[in-house]
Amino acid sequence: MSPPSIETHELTKRFGKFTALDGLTLRLEGTKCVGFLGPNGAGKTTTLKLLTDMIFPSRGGCEINGISVQEDRKRALSAAGVLIESPEIYPSLTPQEALEMVADLRGVPPAERPERIRTVLSEVKMLEWAHQRVGRFSKGMKQRINIASALVHDPEVVILDEPSTGLDPRGMAEVRSIVRDLKRSQRLIFMSSHILSEVVDVCDEVALVDKGKLLFYDTLENVTTRFADGHGTVDVAFARPVALESVRPAIAGIPNVKDCTQLDPKRLRVRFEGGPDGQGRLLEALVGLHLGVIGVSESESALEEIYLRQISRGD
Repeated sequence: MSPPSIETHELTKRFGKFTALDGLTLRLEGTKCVGFLGPNGAGKTTTLKLLTDMIFPSRGGCEINGISVQEDRKRALSAAGVLIESPEIYPSLTPQEALEMVADLRGVPPAERPERIRTVLSEVKMLEWAHQRVGRFSKGMKQRINIASALVHDPEVVILDEPSTGLDPRGMAEVRSIVRDLKRSQRLIFMSSHILSEVVDVCDEVALVDKGKLLFYDTLENVTTRFADGHGTVDVAFARPVALESVRPAIAGIPNVKDCTQLDPKRLRVRFEGGPDGQGRLLEALVGLHLGVIGVSESESALEEIYLRQISRGD
């Protein structure tokens, strides 16, 4: 069985004289989460609408699992679960009723619907609310039901358009947790976002688009290596609170460390040089200091610097 895939070929969309998307060629394959990153107006939603045949390309085309969306829309999209923008759910319906309607539209056999609905409500952590009226729900709860509707037919490919936008911090955290869980279910997830922390938190790879053009597509690790000019940034978590001033001399003494700042009582951000080899030596030295290091992660600030630098080059 072939792995799930999304592919675009010279995908272009013009609205009059304005070019919203300009020759996007991109191939995503395998079970992972790919972040589609870019500022507002960069062409992200336009791309997703073209992928789902909501609008038609001016030039080029796209495929889902090797099937042309433009030539065989129904078969191509049968493998895709889609959430574009934030659709409204009839407030008088319960999640159970709303998902029964979607399951019917997506061709889920009647005998399979109860189990599928129960499964997706569990995936989005809304099972206990299955028979409550949607009109009583918070915006975050409604968005979880929207995500469930994209999953009810058990798609291989999931396309999400800025799923946490407009939510409060708790709602954003809940949606990100759901996306992280979806990564374990052998799906290809293509998620647009303009929030760097979201991409760092949940995505394996990132494609950056600006003014309708693709600037790069790679793993987060490779992006940092390619564009960071030999410099890197990691966030270091400790088992107990650490005072920056008490540990700064020891950390500053590690070769290739350039700077160290405190994020919160249990986390420090360390800038270093030397690329991947330098990062390896840094991690070994940090553990050797016996400060109670319990985790090290790629810092969102590293991606932020690359993001801003790449975007500014197009101005």
